[in-house]
Amino acid sequence: MAYSLLADLVVILHVCFVLFVLLGGFLVLWKPCMVWYHVPAVIWGVGIEFLGWICPLTPLENMLRAIGGEAGYATGFVEHYIVPILYPEALTRKMQIGLGLIVVGVNTVVYLALWQKIRKAGKDDE
Repeated sequence: MAYSLLADLVVILHVCFVLFVLLGGFLVLWKPCMVWYHVPAVIWGVGIEFLGWICPLTPLENMLRAIGGEAGYATGFVEHYIVPILYPEALTRKMQIGLGLIVVGVNTVVYLALWQKIRKAGKDDE
């Protein structure tokens, strides 16, 4: 029971991390110091998607589920939890790259907006 709860907490942490990677740039617009946390998270998240790696949280969740007597899953976190929400079929390599491009696109737009904000603030100080 405790291991199942820990596995569920890992899933919640994983979802929060994915959301931070995708949408954390908006947090950076509000609190610019968050850039030091967000940029490495984006690099990691995009690397996972583009290179086809498996996030270490996935094996941790599977291990906790196995110790707790539950079945783990053979695919990665995104394929197991996110893709069924977004797509009815299994994740393909092209879809994975597409997800990575979405992360890059959203964050590019947000950081361009931040750059414009900083530039404008600099001009107002002159």
